[in-house]
Amino acid sequence: MLAKANRVVLADDFRAAVRRGRRSVTPAAVLYRLPHEGAPLRMGFIVSRAVGDAVQRNRVRRRMRAIGRQLVDEGASGADVVLRALPAAAGLSWTELSAQLRGPLEDALR
Repeated sequence: MLAKANRVVLADDFRAAVRRGRRSVTPAAVLYRLPHEGAPLRMGFIVSRAVGDAVQRNRVRRRMRAIGRQLVDEGASGADVVLRALPAAAGLSWTELSAQLRGPLEDALR
């Protein structure tokens, strides 16, 4: 679980990241990054019904949150990142999803 300081929770913050953030696309997700110098890394997740039923959506959200937690533990900071899951994410294993998301996330946070 991400700490409160590391979560995007307000609708306005989600909206700002999606509208003004830099976008990267993978087969599993769309990543939006909005830089904030000196601020901690904050992550938000969008998993729509198109991804699957409630069990699949929650599994994808938990996995994406775990990837975000790893980045926070590694010391990433200075941005709001919103991950929008695509339907392909539901069919991926943990290692496949992690491999697809870690590269673009690490590139975006450099």
